[in-house]
Amino acid sequence: MADDASPLRRDPIKSSVGNVAAQRRRRQAVAVGKERRESLVRAKRLCRIGVSGSANGDGDGDGDGDVEGDVSPDIDMVVDEEQSVLEAQTSSAVEELKAAIAYQGKGAMQKRVSALRELRRLLSKSEFPPVEAALNAGAIPILVQCLSFGSPDEQLLEAAWCLTNIAAGKPEQTKALLPGLPMLIAHIGEKSSLPVAEQCAWALGNVAGEGEELRNILLSQGSLLPLARMMLPNKGSTVRTAAWALSNLIKGPDSRGATDLIKIDGVLDAIVRHLKKADEELATEIAWVVVYLSALSNFATNLLVKNDVVQLLVERLATSSSLQLLIPVLRGLGNLVAGDTNTTHTLLLPGSEVTDGVVKVVVKCLKSEHRVLKKEAAWVLSNIAAGSVEHKRLIYSSEALPWLIRLVSSAPFDVRKEVAYVLGNLCVGPTEGDARPYLIQEHLVSLVGGGCLSGFIDLVRSADIEAARVGLQFIELVLRGMPNGEGLKLVEREDGIEAMERFQFHENEDLRNMANGLVDKYFGEDYGDDELAG
Repeated sequence: MADDASPLRRDPIKSSVGNVAAQRRRRQAVAVGKERRESLVRAKRLCRIGVSGSANGDGDGDGDGDVEGDVSPDIDMVVDEEQSVLEAQTSSAVEELKAAIAYQGKGAMQKRVSALRELRRLLSKSEFPPVEAALNAGAIPILVQCLSFGSPDEQLLEAAWCLTNIAAGKPEQTKALLPGLPMLIAHIGEKSSLPVAEQCAWALGNVAGEGEELRNILLSQGSLLPLARMMLPNKGSTVRTAAWALSNLIKGPDSRGATDLIKIDGVLDAIVRHLKKADEELATEIAWVVVYLSALSNFATNLLVKNDVVQLLVERLATSSSLQLLIPVLRGLGNLVAGDTNTTHTLLLPGSEVTDGVVKVVVKCLKSEHRVLKKEAAWVLSNIAAGSVEHKRLIYSSEALPWLIRLVSSAPFDVRKEVAYVLGNLCVGPTEGDARPYLIQEHLVSLVGGGCLSGFIDLVRSADIEAARVGLQFIELVLRGMPNGEGLKLVEREDGIEAMERFQFHENEDLRNMANGLVDKYFGEDYGDDELAG
């Protein structure tokens, strides 16, 4: 369904060619997935505390996979235990489990559960579980056998828990779960108890978080529908876990999973309901689902917009102070306002309550002390600024403008780069095809007068190819568009000539040609002759 994939970003600035739709939105979805894995909300989560129905009653802990605080006594972390000892104990535990499975005498079931519990305890007590030792000892086949139909819930829960933490390991360790995927999927069906279904969903979420290949296998094996049904109830840790697993499952880059998910009966209504009424933990997971739906599927984006999801995201941004919630909400909002042109024109009507609300909450995030929020807010504004002239004027006349001018020179590098897209897009009008973009001179003069040029020239000096390109594009606008040839003196005063000359022998042909072309055109042999003659 390649033709369903959303455009990735609408019309960023180009220096001397027409507006070309950049392929950034899907790349941003992938990038934010990696950032989520590494920091705020990891794509794979180690299970140290039992899911609903077991000792602690909540499988999500603090929502980022790094559970701290109240841990039931039998799974206390032993942080100073030697890894080699832990690995030896794990190998022995797998052998004990094999013996327990083979045992058919009195108390066989309890023997199996006790052996599973011991293995689970060893796989849960360290930040770096002894997964390799478990795999080398042959844990996977025996754990899959413990998931057989008719087994008691306690056995199913412990086996699924072991598999969850194995799946939280390295890529090759996660792939070792392939033989167990059909049974894990089978146990997230409606006939399973909630604790068992949730633990299996958690394991599947870890598998899906590993990468595209495993996501495609899970989708082909029918995991989407039962996980979606788990997300439909109003509350509970099971709903949160299902939403988190789904966000991993549909994150692409293929749009098929996202489009298929939004078509499942009840899913759209559940998303709307959870965004309206859910607690912040559940709303956070739902917001990540919205991020990937809107990043990858035009079909899903249109449905979300028509069902007032933009307004719901705006309300969450206005009322929440949770960084974990604000980031996916802001990202989802940016995706939705960067939909196809018709959707954006319908959605963002200058003067409307929705439009005013979007700008207000984005400016709130732009003012935040959190670097990631500033970057996300700038990304949203860049998508709006790449739209119609009315949208550009909306940002130009808003409270955002002085903040943007300040940030392009003073913010951390990744924020400055996003802000540069906003300011650049404010200065060029939308065009069709390969036509040369026309300048909005009023905006350009105002921004340069506000002191933003030095920030763009600093980007030209950076090693980042994309940032350098945006900087060169803006310099071209200044040289071409400032009245009375003023742009040449301004660029020279900010050492822009020297910044461009560093590309004289640059390995990137596009940047080399762009920079050399600007220097030759505007600062050639005749540059300065008029002043000398005077």
